[in-house]
Order: sequence, then structure tokens, then C-alpha cells
Amino acid sequence: MSKELPDMSHVALEHISLRRMPNQERSRARVEQMLNCAISVIAEKGSEAMTMSEVARLAGVSIGSLYQYFPDKSAIIRALAEHYGAECLGCIEDGLADADTLDALCDAFGALIDVYFGLFRAEPVIRDINSAMGADKTLRDLEIAESRRSGEVLTEALCRVAPDCDRQGAATACFLIMHLGESTMRLAISMGPDEGARLVHAYKHMALNELRRIGTAH
Repeated sequence: MSKELPDMSHVALEHISLRRMPNQERSRARVEQMLNCAISVIAEKGSEAMTMSEVARLAGVSIGSLYQYFPDKSAIIRALAEHYGAECLGCIEDGLADADTLDALCDAFGALIDVYFGLFRAEPVIRDINSAMGADKTLRDLEIAESRRSGEVLTEALCRVAPDCDRQGAATACFLIMHLGESTMRLAISMGPDEGARLVHAYKHMALNELRRIGTAH
């Protein structure tokens, strides 16, 4: 897997839950503009300082038009969380797709951890959204659901390269690995850069050891 950071700047509406789904291309572009303006505000000020009126003003729409799709600020943050979650899931699927041995899978997953940590360090919006997911119950539920989906992708890859492994045990461990990864990134970013890097390194070591344990157990 390439160590280059994926481009997550394009908002794909098919992965987002909206109060009202736009049908026409012009309406879809308008909603994407709303979300892109929200991204700009969060990058500059953080989600706590973002207001609906500012997003509407920057997007060049009325506040009523914004409310048609997003009933409140939390809905915008959730939409962005869904967007980033879908993009990260696609990144995981691509990164693990070609692994044909347990060693190759561990190498690919280790590279994914490095890429994900790079995204957290480089993208203030992703950091902000991830922090919000740890504080809001609805967003926590979304994070758990995303961990389940990414855990299923990792389980499929692990069972592909180690077909004799305990699938139920693998599914439980992979779900936990993915969810702990989110928590580790959140903790690492809140620390200084050196300590944060050490935390991610320790997480990667534990996660890869667990994948190897499951893949070689009989």
C-alpha cells in the first residue's frame, strides 16, 4: 500500500444521511458546497465555533436552504463523519485487497495505520470530527458502526490468508482492533508529537501481534 495520504476533499453524498436527499445535479452541487464550506470553517476555527449562519453565508445560500438538508450543526458534523468514514473504509478495502499471505496482510495493515495517523496529523478537520465522535452519543454510535464495518473487512482479509483460523474469534478481535485504533489516534493526537508517535507504534505492535496469533492458531 502506498504511504501517500488519500485525497478526502471530495464529499460523496451517496455515503451521507441527509434530512432531504437532493435529486438534481444542481441541488447536489449546492449541498456539496455547503459541506465544503463547513469543512473550511472547521479547519479554521473548529466545529464548536462553527455556526449555521456562517456556513450558509459562505455557501451563498439562505439559512432556510441549509436547514432543508441539515436541521442543526450536529447534522453537518455527522454528515462529514459519514463522509470520512466511507473514505477510510474504501482506503482499508484497497489496502488489504492484494494481501495473499499473513505476512503480506500484516505489512499492509501496518501501512494503513501509518497512513491513518498521517491523516490525523495533516488534516485538522479529521482530528476535529474524530474528537467530536468521542463526545457525542449519536456520533459514538456511528463510530462503533464504522468500526464494525472496517472490522468485517479485516476479518475477511484475515480469513482469506488464514482459512483455518477461528472466524468468530477473528471477527471479535478485528472489531476490537479497529475500534481501539480510533481511540488510539484520538489519544495520540492529544499528546505531544513524540509521545503520540510512540502510542501509535505500540498500538501497531499489539494489533499486528494479535493478527499473527489468530492467523497461526489451530
